[in-house]
Amino acid sequence: MLVLITGASKGIGFELTKLFANNTNFLVLAVSRNTRTLQHLIKKSDCYNVLPIKADITIAAHQKKIATTIKALNTPLGILINNAGEIVNKPFEKITAKELYSVYNTNVFAPFTLIQHLITLFSKSNAHIVNISSMGGFQGSAKFSGLSAYSSSKSALSGLTECLAEELKPKQIAVNCLAIGAVQTEMLNRAFPGYKAPLSAAQMAQFIFDFAQNGQRYFNGKILPVSSTTP
Repeated sequence: MLVLITGASKGIGFELTKLFANNTNFLVLAVSRNTRTLQHLIKKSDCYNVLPIKADITIAAHQKKIATTIKALNTPLGILINNAGEIVNKPFEKITAKELYSVYNTNVFAPFTLIQHLITLFSKSNAHIVNISSMGGFQGSAKFSGLSAYSSSKSALSGLTECLAEELKPKQIAVNCLAIGAVQTEMLNRAFPGYKAPLSAAQMAQFIFDFAQNGQRYFNGKILPVSSTTP
């Protein structure tokens, strides 16, 4: 099965890549702006079923490059995990238009247009798109000061999930969204220095790994909170 993971060079994306790479039934397209860690993984672990793609998913030409790569492989896409994300932690009134657009570009616009580029390349049955959102974007959850751009963008991704699930149903493509709680990643460390999350990237990746393969059997168009605390 062909699996595409964005934001694959570190954090949850990197741990997901390793999990899929451990099973030769998968061919993993690992997308990242920097592929050094992915190249090292292949060299160190002999993960020959991992194909790193150096690409910025916010750039249309790079999205076309990803689609062209899949076409060349002549293998339908079974799983897409929209994992790449961007966060800014600043008071609402100090967030610039450039910062706001950058967050939305990575968290909403890029998954939207990437799926458009890939829509004809999915498997004709049982395909699964998994959007990685946040508890900050989950309706009714506790919100944190400084995350107005990030959390609202993740809310938009959740809404997009519900819309796509309905539109893509005739193509037998399931679309679900995981609103994950705090996970110890580099992105979290940059936004909240010194904060200790309850889960490691590897622990969260294990859940997403299982869900990406089986979640579409039970869910479609669902926004599922993945958190050890009550929203």
